[in-house]
Amino acid sequence: MSRRDRIVVTLLLGIPLLIDIAFVWVPALGTVLLSFFKWNGVGSLSTKTCQPNLPSILNNGCVDGIQNFHQAATNYPSFWPAVWHNLIWLGVFVFIATPLGMLFAVVIDRGIKGSRMYQSILFLPVMLSLALVGIIWEFMYSQNLGLINTVIGRNGSNNAIDWLGDPHLNLWAVLVEATWRQSGYVMVLYLAGLKAVDPTLREAARVDGANAWDTFWRVIFPVMRPINIVIMVVTVIESLRAFDLVYITNKGINGLELLSVLVTSNIVGETQRVGFGSALGVVLLVISLVPICIFLYQTFRREETR
Repeated sequence: MSRRDRIVVTLLLGIPLLIDIAFVWVPALGTVLLSFFKWNGVGSLSTKTCQPNLPSILNNGCVDGIQNFHQAATNYPSFWPAVWHNLIWLGVFVFIATPLGMLFAVVIDRGIKGSRMYQSILFLPVMLSLALVGIIWEFMYSQNLGLINTVIGRNGSNNAIDWLGDPHLNLWAVLVEATWRQSGYVMVLYLAGLKAVDPTLREAARVDGANAWDTFWRVIFPVMRPINIVIMVVTVIESLRAFDLVYITNKGINGLELLSVLVTSNIVGETQRVGFGSALGVVLLVISLVPICIFLYQTFRREETR
């Protein structure tokens, strides 16, 4: 390899690496560091210990240890509801959105008539921003003029359903929006995996007398293990970083508390508790890493035992 080639390779690899470090790893490590400080975003961090009896200006930037995490778990009413809502969001994505996307992919992959049109329609929500998806569904859920209340005959009446205002309904209403988009995303990933499967495997299964159900679950699905890993990781990340839809609906309050919204409201909101918000961000990071690490460990362990 010539000197010029080495320079080109170094630039092609080094520039993206530097960008990744600057915009991903440095903020992530900075968030972990700030989670141990009591800081409101003004002034510099110091190494002095927080003293409850000092004025707030003197406590700005002091080392807080694990007090931010302790406060979140014990003295922050929105914390545990947000954790529970994030787990519900993850469960809906895993057990409803992902199987639904897989079903769409399998049906379209069979080459039904109009499959390209169906694929485009199902993929359309993925092309839209989450903010626009939320606005579209606000018209659907509108209490007085919404399509859903109109269809069920409760539009403009005294018993019209407030889908986004009722704390017992709004989480599930927003989850319908999120599932509508996520299923199309999963469909595209599974379609890519199905197209990469060797056609001879299907032919061999057909010769052996396997039906379509057995062919998919016993032959096709195991071959798509790399795609399953990608989808699992993407599903966990998408469910735990959910923000746009709930923030558009009611700013993540009144039954729609999520960790991502709490992080934003504490760091850039009126309170501007950067240290406390960073601690919530670390909690969100740990929660997202746990299922991903367990899944990857189990998957690669099965690969090694074969």
